[in-house]
Amino acid sequence: MDLPTTFDIDIDIGTAITLGVILLLIIMSGFFSGSETALTAASKARLSQLARKGSGPAATVVALKEKSDSLIGAILIGNNIANILASALATSAMIALMGENGVAVATVVMTVLVVIFAEVLPKTYAINNPDKMALVVGPLIRALVFILTPFTWATRVIVGATLKLFGVSVAAGLGHDEREEELRGLIEMHADGGEEVEHERAMLRSILDLADVEVEEIMTHRGSVRMIDADAPIDELLAQVLESPFTRLPLYREDQDNIVGVLHVKALLRAIRAAKGMTPEAFDVMAIAAEPWFIPDTTTLLDQLQAFRERREHFAVVVDEYGSFMGVVTLEDILEEIVGDILDEHDVAVSGVRPQPDGSYVVEGSVTIRDLNREFEWDLPDEEASTIAGLVLYESRKIPEVGQEFSFHGFRFRILRRHRNQMTLLRMTPITEPSGG
Repeated sequence: MDLPTTFDIDIDIGTAITLGVILLLIIMSGFFSGSETALTAASKARLSQLARKGSGPAATVVALKEKSDSLIGAILIGNNIANILASALATSAMIALMGENGVAVATVVMTVLVVIFAEVLPKTYAINNPDKMALVVGPLIRALVFILTPFTWATRVIVGATLKLFGVSVAAGLGHDEREEELRGLIEMHADGGEEVEHERAMLRSILDLADVEVEEIMTHRGSVRMIDADAPIDELLAQVLESPFTRLPLYREDQDNIVGVLHVKALLRAIRAAKGMTPEAFDVMAIAAEPWFIPDTTTLLDQLQAFRERREHFAVVVDEYGSFMGVVTLEDILEEIVGDILDEHDVAVSGVRPQPDGSYVVEGSVTIRDLNREFEWDLPDEEASTIAGLVLYESRKIPEVGQEFSFHGFRFRILRRHRNQMTLLRMTPITEPSGG
């Protein structure tokens, strides 16, 4: 009679040990699930900043995120081993206790336990505290990745070979365009925060646009450029300099297409001070003028900004493909594309846009589409034209008469004034879509 009693006690102890192992495996599964979510959702930008400040755990997490294939592979291997082993042990224990009915009971019980305690609970915590949890689990996961390196490598080889059989290539990562779109998406996601945040979003959008915008779109057109005749008498030259709000002025000879130099007001003042006793006829403005820097109108703002930095210059003359003078562009013009208009005490604040009480806008034809889009959050296309007058010309396919109206891109355009073949003033009225009944 002693033998059966001993046998019953052995079964109870074995079942208790099995249940304890199952509990431990569920905890391990929850750790892997939460770690995967935390390490995936953690902000790489914030962690990189912490790593630069000397945080060891942050540097570990950044290194893990850079090798995401090894990271995910190791976590999935560990998670699946824990789940499969826990299910197998639970099934075995339930069969021993309940016979064949134990299979169904083990399936139901393990499904509930795994879903709640090994998936939903740890992942919910991790998604709400990704950076905090990533810093805690990072060193442990790094050790796991190192231990499972042979298995993750073999897994990647098998997966890659299998996909190749079906003609699917594994991308190495995001390309430049995809990364830029990801950045734009992140910028647009942060829509809350008031006027200050909106201004920051606008600046970030403008920075990303620098590589897509050409200097032709932001330059000061030749018709608006203040220029000085290099052969003008010194008194006339001084008068023109004093009337101008600019510190750098192009010099021309005979024809305004013939730019021969760029005069800096400070250099002129130094020269006048040093020329005491010199007759006005002996004063040569070309001796103090800088060489003009000619750039093509197709130069992007990003390239031009880099060129300004490398040459340590602030002023360039824009020419077309035939070498004809088109306008000038300055470092300030490019900076204004990022931060908005920069006005000083000598600037004349002329926006060229006058909102009307009826909701329309009276706009000068020379106002750029980019300025309108940025100021009013519009979405007018600027691929085929840089100014609002150019857009009307492109869409209408003709030179409109005063009083003509056109409707496109959500606006009604009415021509108010025209000088020769140039539209100088327009009225833009947003078209309100009729509400559905």
